[in-house]
Amino acid sequence: MKPTLSIIAPVYNEQESLTRFVAETTGCFSNADIPFELLLIDDGSQDQSWELISGFARQDFRCKGIRLSRNFGKEAAIFAGLEAAEGACCLVMDSDLQHPPATGVEMFCLWQKGLQVVEAKKLTRGKENPLRRLAAKGFYRLLEGASGLSLQNASDFMLLDRQVIDTLLCLKERSTFFRGLSRWVGFSSGQVWFEVPKRAQGRSKWSLSRLFSYAFGAIASFSSLPMQLVTLCGAVFFLFSLVLGANTLYNKLSGQSAEGFPTVILLLLIIGSIIMLSLGIIGYYIAKIYEEIKGRPRYVLSQKTPKPAGQEEERKE
Repeated sequence: MKPTLSIIAPVYNEQESLTRFVAETTGCFSNADIPFELLLIDDGSQDQSWELISGFARQDFRCKGIRLSRNFGKEAAIFAGLEAAEGACCLVMDSDLQHPPATGVEMFCLWQKGLQVVEAKKLTRGKENPLRRLAAKGFYRLLEGASGLSLQNASDFMLLDRQVIDTLLCLKERSTFFRGLSRWVGFSSGQVWFEVPKRAQGRSKWSLSRLFSYAFGAIASFSSLPMQLVTLCGAVFFLFSLVLGANTLYNKLSGQSAEGFPTVILLLLIIGSIIMLSLGIIGYYIAKIYEEIKGRPRYVLSQKTPKPAGQEEERKE
């Protein structure tokens, strides 16, 4: 018998919090009498996470483990879980207990009422570095302005209906932004709000450099606005050059031409900087095109936990 709900939890070096996460999650959904499977996706962890996942799978048939061959990133781990899920709906949540399982039960109830996408939004961001909080707000505003997607207070804590999952899996792009794609595909949607609790153990694996790369990739996936800004800068400087050229010609003809060496150097620096920045933006989009053309898979599986003895193999269509 297939589970009604598939819970997908990417795991990356979470050995300190994993035992508590599995205990609280399985206990919460068991108490709510929801038939479920818990898919733990090991995204190339370098600690004992996989050993723990294997142990959970031996102890509880509802726990299943998938191990990626290396760290492909959270987006790839989520899609690995979506492809392996057997439930009529999927709940994507973090394995550090910053996504409360009780909220997941509430989201499941909304799905039963007919909603196909249920998104959990943050009332607060919890204890977070002020610089990181400011950067997150700036990113969401920039993304909304560039693509029209409003993701303020959004998270990857989301429940998706099977129809939505199948639609996402049909998308062929390799560089994905799950949070945006799940909004982009549409379908009937609703939301719940939750307080972000303190991490159970350990610390966040997201450095500022990884967050910056993630943010820029998300914007590039949903908008060509940075490319249009290159064109805008070119148009502005072309007009500026016409005005400056006309002013220089007038001063020359009227005999008022003055030494302009500092002005020339300053203009060269400004124009050179704009050109280099523009080439960088264009190069980034070309790199993204190159990655997509290669057609490499989003992830590579290393191993799965075996199914319990006596459980029938079900072929997935």
